[in-house]
Amino acid sequence: MDLALEGKAALVTGSSKGIGEAIAARLAAEGATVLVHGRDRARAEQVAGRIGARGARAFVVTGDLTDDGDVRRLIDSAEALVGAVDIVVNNAGGSGPLNEGWTDAHAATWQSAYDRNVLAAVRVTTPLLAGMRKRRWGRIINISSLAATITPPSTPYYAASKAAMNALTASLAKEVAADGITVNAVSPGAILSATLEKRFREVATERGLAGPDAPWEEVEHAVLPLFAQVPVGRVGQLDEVAAAVAFLASPLAGYITGSNLRVDGGVSPVL
Repeated sequence: MDLALEGKAALVTGSSKGIGEAIAARLAAEGATVLVHGRDRARAEQVAGRIGARGARAFVVTGDLTDDGDVRRLIDSAEALVGAVDIVVNNAGGSGPLNEGWTDAHAATWQSAYDRNVLAAVRVTTPLLAGMRKRRWGRIINISSLAATITPPSTPYYAASKAAMNALTASLAKEVAADGITVNAVSPGAILSATLEKRFREVATERGLAGPDAPWEEVEHAVLPLFAQVPVGRVGQLDEVAAAVAFLASPLAGYITGSNLRVDGGVSPVL
């Protein structure tokens, strides 16, 4: 399927690794010019280089998204490199410390989670809205999490910040719908990454479920039910999240806005 992204420019925050890298690579493969973002320029350059080696166009922008000045410089650099930014994927963020819960999480931890997951998206998106409105076309995709709707007892600050991101998505979608701009969220479930595989293997070894050198499929089968009941019976792939984002970024999804697309293998109930 041709997603008609040729000639579009996309900024993907936090795209120097993981889900963000997969999204940037998929958008580039669909014909978009991609701005790879990270705080580590060398790592971002490596991602852009891999994309370029496949015949696509990619540039690098860097900056701390919790710093207003850094974001302003990032936006200026992005527009200098590609002109108009048509697509924004707010992927940067993170869960923060995993060892703080309701009884011991500091106020600063809550503030940091909101800053990295919500305000970062606001800082990046807001200055680009005027151009999108003028051109009467734009796509904003916020990478949320199942933690926003199936909230765990741990890391409550992360779940709360992602729930805020979903509310931000719904509000902004209504604000700009008449301007040709769509705003959607994508909520990944358990997605295979180096971090997830390492954790699964640690659990498998600790509990005697699989050996340290067992094939991934054996580890996945043994450990996944301990983390989540996934009806499709496996974790997701990075490319599956990227494909969902690419569709929402395309002209084909012009009548979809204010949605939260769950890429979770059926974990979430249909509401």
